[in-house]
Amino acid sequence: MSFGKIKYTVGHILLNLFFLVICAAALIPILYAVSLSLGNGSAAISSGLSFFPESPTFKNYRVILVEEPFLLWLKNSAILSIGTMVAAMGTAVTAAYAFSRYRFRGRNGVLELLLILNAFPQILSMFAIFRLFKTFHLLNSYVGLIIVYAGSMCIFSIWNMKGYFDTIPVEIEEAARIDGAGAGQLLVRVVLPLARPAIIVTAVMVLIFVWNEYLFSTTFMMNADSYTLAAGLYQLQASDYSRSWPLFSAAAILVSIPILIAFFAIQKYMVSGLTAGGVKG
Repeated sequence: MSFGKIKYTVGHILLNLFFLVICAAALIPILYAVSLSLGNGSAAISSGLSFFPESPTFKNYRVILVEEPFLLWLKNSAILSIGTMVAAMGTAVTAAYAFSRYRFRGRNGVLELLLILNAFPQILSMFAIFRLFKTFHLLNSYVGLIIVYAGSMCIFSIWNMKGYFDTIPVEIEEAARIDGAGAGQLLVRVVLPLARPAIIVTAVMVLIFVWNEYLFSTTFMMNADSYTLAAGLYQLQASDYSRSWPLFSAAAILVSIPILIAFFAIQKYMVSGLTAGGVKG
């Protein structure tokens, strides 16, 4: 084996070891949270750092699922997440395709304006949205919050999917037009199947954003019955500081499970959905 190949192999091994160390370091807080959720209340305030509880128990998970309104918080988050995903993607797919394929007056200006609007912190619009919600009786309402979420995430979705639509060759659509496909058939039967990776990844990213969103959900959903998972987790942590950390950890693990399932379900689409796409035969 030549010196160059040995150098390349050693460098490749060291790089992989470096990545493994980073991954292991990132897993430390997660493993500690799992250990804490399986322990008793005293484990949270102990001086030592242990990943193996002395007497593991699922009591904290039972308390979260049975004694706390966790399932209600889960339902509220699911309604907001799925509703926002449907509303945002329903408008963003057609808008992104229009921005990608059609050249109309003001096209670049609108895209730049959307990007500028998305750059402003959400908290700047908090008071104005609150006044509008109060005027139109949208406080503690799924509809109001879905409108806000969909409006903000639609901008991200348009930009993310427009870049993917740009990579689809126009010749494929021209061939479909020659075969007699109309505008609707062209979009549904030709473009959307080719853009499926980008659509799936963008939809899941919208879902994850709403699932984890805290600021708007706690501001506009003020009743205990309308709390989302983020607001409910805060209530668990703030209600009793000395004894709520194991419950908080158990709830955090349960909150993460649906997101992990969604991530692993779309893992095969991640690379092609976030980078340039190719033509499928």
